[in-house]
Amino acid sequence: MNPYIPIAGMVVLATVFVLAAIPLSTVIGPARYNRTKYDSFECGLQATPQPTNGGRFSVKYYVTAMLFIMFDIEIVFLYPWAVAFGALDTLAVAAMILFIVTVVVAYYYDLRRGGLDWD
Repeated sequence: MNPYIPIAGMVVLATVFVLAAIPLSTVIGPARYNRTKYDSFECGLQATPQPTNGGRFSVKYYVTAMLFIMFDIEIVFLYPWAVAFGALDTLAVAAMILFIVTVVVAYYYDLRRGGLDWD
């Protein structure tokens, strides 16, 4: 028996579920049409009109995005290291400690500089 048959079966089952759930939700689900339902939603505030020149974002949004990317990449490197921790030698442990210290120093620098304050 081919080992890929169960995987192909799950793909077919997922595709059938998606293709059936979307039309069924429009048939079964309640239809309550009102202005509030179709109004745009911005974190609980009324939508503001978009300026003609595109508008500007605060730099704090970009700092938050960079912090997210920094910690996301840290997890990408830390997860495989944690899985293989039992088979690693002392040099690999020291390299990861150095990596974590570097990330903590960058986080502390950003914290001291006020990059996480939203005032």
